[in-house]
Amino acid sequence: MSEPCRANQRSSRDALLDVVRRGVRTIDLGRPMFVGMPQSPNHPAYWHTLPRRHGDLVRADGGSAANDMIVTGTHVGTHIDALAHVSQHGRLHGGQDAAEAGAGGRFMAHGVHTIEPMVRRGVLLDIPAALGRPGCEPGYEISRADLDAAEELAGVRVGPGDVVLVRSGWGRRFDESAMAYVGKETGVPGVGEAGARWLAEREVHAAGADTIAFERLAPGDGHSRLPAHRVLLVDSGIYIVETLALEEIAQAQLYEFTLVLIPLNLVGATGSPVRPLAVVAGE
Repeated sequence: MSEPCRANQRSSRDALLDVVRRGVRTIDLGRPMFVGMPQSPNHPAYWHTLPRRHGDLVRADGGSAANDMIVTGTHVGTHIDALAHVSQHGRLHGGQDAAEAGAGGRFMAHGVHTIEPMVRRGVLLDIPAALGRPGCEPGYEISRADLDAAEELAGVRVGPGDVVLVRSGWGRRFDESAMAYVGKETGVPGVGEAGARWLAEREVHAAGADTIAFERLAPGDGHSRLPAHRVLLVDSGIYIVETLALEEIAQAQLYEFTLVLIPLNLVGATGSPVRPLAVVAGE
């Protein structure tokens, strides 16, 4: 780990201790999970049911309990992509053979269980605000210049070890309909290959977006090409967080905060649902 990265981590820890002493406020950056929620068609859907309902079994003292069963893909709702999620020409990050790595039905080297809990500096890059627009147009590619402009607006310098959250404004469509949010026909705005290289050059720890894929999706193309995933996950070893709720921190113009994110400890999985929190000093 480079010295700038260690310094950034120390700064994040010191900042967190400071806000804990003063009292903290948390902003939930995760989406609620519910049956029928917008999601990528490439992954198994979320399903929830009650195998036992109140009254199905009643104890002698009158008590009763209900329980649940949940079935879901790991890349559904707000989630993190492990490095095992994407390969290029049969290779994972670091050149590992993807087929060999997944032998036995799980990825022990690059699975989501290898991602350490994150308590790091979070940076919001609000692209529409930087461009003076209400939101990015369908299929719009967020450029390096756009990222520069959003960084200038935020008044921060993205650096090693940061978790960078890129807002396109598309997240407002999450509550409209699954079709509107997925945007297969219209396209979806997002970072392309050049923008992903901008993030890799800054040596960020993870990058997130308010869309189902951390990508610019062309109209009608769906997920046929994912260059940002290749650059970040395969080439650079940078985690990806998707389907984030970024409207509240954008409205508050909260561009710098402590980001707390913990994946489920799913041994060998390629991803995990997460509920990230932006932590700031209490008011």
